[in-house]
Amino acid sequence: MHIPSLFVDPFSPLLKHPTEQCLKNVAHAPKRPCNLTTVEKQLAVRNALRYIPKEHQALLAKEFAEELNTYGHIYGYRFMPNFDLYAPPVSEIGPNCEKASAIILMILNNLDKRVAQFPQELVTYGGNGQVFSNWIQFRLVLRYLFTMTDHQTLVLYSGHPLGLFPSTPDSPRMTVTNGMMIPSYSTKELYDKYFALGVTQYGQMTAGSFCYIGPQGIVHGTTITVLNAGRRMGLSSLAGKVFVTAGLGGMSGAQPKAAKIAGCIGVIAEISETALLKRHQQGWLDVYSKDLEEIVNWIKEYREKKAAISIGYLGNVVDLWERLAEEPECLVELGSDQTSLHNPFLGGFYPAGLTFEESNELMTSDPAKFKKLVQDSLIRQIAAIDKIAAKGMYFWDYGNAFLLECHRAGANLLREDAQDDKSFRYPSYMQDIMGDIFSMGFGPFRWVCTSGKPEDLRLTDQTACKIIDELKETNVPEYVKQQYLDNKNWIEEAENNELVVGSQARILYSDRAGRVALAAAFNELVRTGKVSAPIVISRDHHDVSGTDSPFRETSNVYDGSAFTADMAVQNCIGDSFRGATWVALHNGGGVGWGDVINGGFGLVLDGSPDASRRAEGMLNWDVPNGVARRSWSGNAKAQEAIRRAEQQVDGMKVTIPVEADEELLKTLKF
Repeated sequence: MHIPSLFVDPFSPLLKHPTEQCLKNVAHAPKRPCNLTTVEKQLAVRNALRYIPKEHQALLAKEFAEELNTYGHIYGYRFMPNFDLYAPPVSEIGPNCEKASAIILMILNNLDKRVAQFPQELVTYGGNGQVFSNWIQFRLVLRYLFTMTDHQTLVLYSGHPLGLFPSTPDSPRMTVTNGMMIPSYSTKELYDKYFALGVTQYGQMTAGSFCYIGPQGIVHGTTITVLNAGRRMGLSSLAGKVFVTAGLGGMSGAQPKAAKIAGCIGVIAEISETALLKRHQQGWLDVYSKDLEEIVNWIKEYREKKAAISIGYLGNVVDLWERLAEEPECLVELGSDQTSLHNPFLGGFYPAGLTFEESNELMTSDPAKFKKLVQDSLIRQIAAIDKIAAKGMYFWDYGNAFLLECHRAGANLLREDAQDDKSFRYPSYMQDIMGDIFSMGFGPFRWVCTSGKPEDLRLTDQTACKIIDELKETNVPEYVKQQYLDNKNWIEEAENNELVVGSQARILYSDRAGRVALAAAFNELVRTGKVSAPIVISRDHHDVSGTDSPFRETSNVYDGSAFTADMAVQNCIGDSFRGATWVALHNGGGVGWGDVINGGFGLVLDGSPDASRRAEGMLNWDVPNGVARRSWSGNAKAQEAIRRAEQQVDGMKVTIPVEADEELLKTLKF
């Protein structure tokens, strides 16, 4: 990778079109819907031309119009680098501002073809999780970061660099918003229009905030989820137990690895041969077949052996579930789905009866017919799941809007006692599994060793294990100690499990006390030179405080506030003035556009006392915010956690709810 060329003026001279790079064999995003009028198409081109000097507009106007007609969006492929991107050691980047170097590294990692789902369309994961809307924005953002100082902040509006603005060294070096819409216009139908116009984008969660660390993040989350799902069934071991799910593309590609780590038999359906082979060649998927009978035979063989294996079915998930439902015995103990149903009609879900290629064609040539086929397939899939669940399988929604879209398709999924439109017969994993973990304050904390050295990551792993050992000996409830134990086991095996894809990064679920201790210890490693370059700490937006989502992260909030977004917005604001190096706030992510508000941060630990102060101050807000909100909604474990935090953190005083008298409420007349 020729790093200096990323920072040159792309217009003087005008960059040559990277034709050979465009022809490389990588997965590409399906054509985006572009239901624009002629006047609106002119507006889309006009919007893109705002970046282009007058002398080049005649040439590029034609290129942009052709891209809009061919791909449904203006990506500005001419400005794509003519080489593969990856995260280099931070020392090789070298701008004026050290923190900006770390941000550049994170951006490049999000577009590494080993990491990104559709790297040439700037999509990191989820089918439409954009890093930027076009390659011109990529170029301009890197140039701004390369030249900025510690007295400036870069502002990004849905990928567009608004510019550098004066600030202070204590301010964030970058603030990011993605997809922030006037509420009445935050609909999935209007998203297609505004994305085609180039004025907004769907940043998913860590795609648009530049904090994605490859599938490792979801490997850990899925491992913890599967282990805890087994515990809910009374299973102390998952040996010989079968977990059936779908998706091997972006984040869902973590599922076979997670199944093996959890010790079960993972069976994962994937319609895209490219996506399946990527995981097989990576070593995360053990075997695969197009033959359902071979799949069933493998399941029976490994159930008898009680041996862990990951099995890929190259075909449609509906066919897999229907075949398993035909078996007289229950072959499946655990079931879920990780298809991208936040985006059901544009490549997030592929209907039964069509090939991958036929679906990609139909979704844009006849959207109405494609939508009907998707919804018919969802009804078939949930019917097959119902049959197996009746035999004893435990099924949960993985927060990808599977149950929501089945419900919208016409399936009868609401519980008989449902008081709202999110109380389904099957639980969300947040309600049954992860919700209590978030209420305890545990969530996906992650870090990146910007040196790029495996030995630096190894030292941070060892440090994390020591800190967890110390935390286990503190006065905390047994259920908290179980989380510490699970995460210590994870870290101890992390290197052996070969989880790194892209940057030298790690994730574990940690609470407030753990994150504060980890950040302090990592900063000390940098200060003493034991780690050779700064460490970036971050987290998934899918965390204790980062996301308001009534169908996922806040689905277990029952006081009526699950449909509000104060927590996520306040979290971003609070992180920004407490020490974050950059912050991001997004509409969409996980369950889809208009259904969730989420945010995240990045913080550079450079070994300085200032970095230590920032980390402690910010992390003592970033976690307790969500715990306090869950406490206020009535969660007992959150109330225990926030009371414990009050005793440990100077200046923290939280409003604790008083429980209402249920008998008194019954006497009221309305």
